Order: sequence, then C-alpha cells, then structure tokens
Amino acid sequence: MAIEDAPSIRIRRSGPLVVSGPIPIRRKTIVKSEHGEPLAYRSSEPLEGFNARKGNAALCRCGGSGNKPFCDGTHMGVDWDHHETASGTYAERSRELGGSRISVHDDRSICVHAGFCGTRVSSVWKLVDDTDDSIVRLQVINMVEKCPSGALTFRLPDDENDVEPGLPMEIGVLDDGPLWVQGGVPVQCSDGTTLETRNRVTLCRCGASGNKPLCDGSHVAAGFGDSG
Repeated sequence: MAIEDAPSIRIRRSGPLVVSGPIPIRRKTIVKSEHGEPLAYRSSEPLEGFNARKGNAALCRCGGSGNKPFCDGTHMGVDWDHHETASGTYAERSRELGGSRISVHDDRSICVHAGFCGTRVSSVWKLVDDTDDSIVRLQVINMVEKCPSGALTFRLPDDENDVEPGLPMEIGVLDDGPLWVQGGVPVQCSDGTTLETRNRVTLCRCGASGNKPLCDGSHVAAGFGDSG
C-alpha cells in the first residue's frame, strides 16, 4: 500500500474530519431487547458518497450538516466550538475498578453512553467483584468488549496490556451518536499531533463534546440526531 493511501483520519482546524485510505464507513445501529437493553450492533453496507477504495471522505464535526455523516460546509456558517482539548493517554486517565482473574479499567471522560455495560438488573460496576466466578467473568468481558469507545477495558493477571476485541479497520456511524473508529486507525489533530492510537475510539460529530476530538457523551444532553 502506498504511503498516500495509508488509512488515516485528519482533523481540519474548525472543519471536518478527513478520511484517507480504504476505510469502509458504515452505519451502526444498536439492537435492543424488549426492555431497552443494548444487545448487539447491526451494520449497514458501506455508505456511498465517497471513493470507497481510496477513501477521501469529509465527515461532519459541527453537528449541523444536512448530509450527515458527510460534511456539507455548514461549519463555515454556524457558531460552534471546534477547539480540540483532549489530552493524555488511556492509562493516565483511567482508574482500576478491580476484579478477580481479570482487572477492569474505566475512563469516564470518554464514555459515550452506549449502554452495553449494564442491564436492568446489574452492571460492570456491580459484577466486577464477583469475577472469580467464570460465568460472571464472561459476562463482564462481553460487556467490556462491546464498549465502542474503549472507556472500559480489561486485562489478565500479570499482563500490562489490555485484551482487545478483534475489530476490522472501519468507521462506524453510531445512530444519533459519535463516529466509532475501529482497528487502530491513526487520528491526527489539526495541530499535527496524533492522538493515542487505539483499537477503538469514538470521535465527536455533534459539536458539543468538551473533550474534542473525542466524544464525551454530550450528544445525549444536546439532543443530537442524524435527522436534525
């Protein structure tokens, strides 16, 4: 693969996210139970509207485009906070929740409220102290691995590295939520610095995050939606 075709995301100052390279962009819908509990993700076919082989897509970051998730230039005519303030690494920001036979870590600053970390009767925070039981441990691992932002991670005893799910290199457009960047795609900020490259990261596309370019869950309170 030529260097110029290498998958990457670049942030334009006060502008969109520019995708380069052959990275599929798909809509991701959260499938829920009859009780409203997130169960799984349903993926669309790759979106049209850009060169799927070479990439070169501009994705809206201000929240105002009439052609979401693509940029239509609306950012040039609206008042929005484009400043990128995210800092530090996951290891620096996260805290250990505990666990037996696994160690669970959590970074609340990048939670996107996808909801896979809990059910109507329990949650990762309630279950983590009972992970000596292999059934509970598996439930916690399944919850953690479905966290799109990687706010929740786990590692095995005597291992300094998180155990990450196998994710393809692609960009998921979560319904009414952030961009879910998977597979270790590098993200370059507008000042030329590069965010910590992770297997999964979520980028703001509503314009309201206080932790740009990362999503901090502000789209929920802001009432962001793909149709408006």
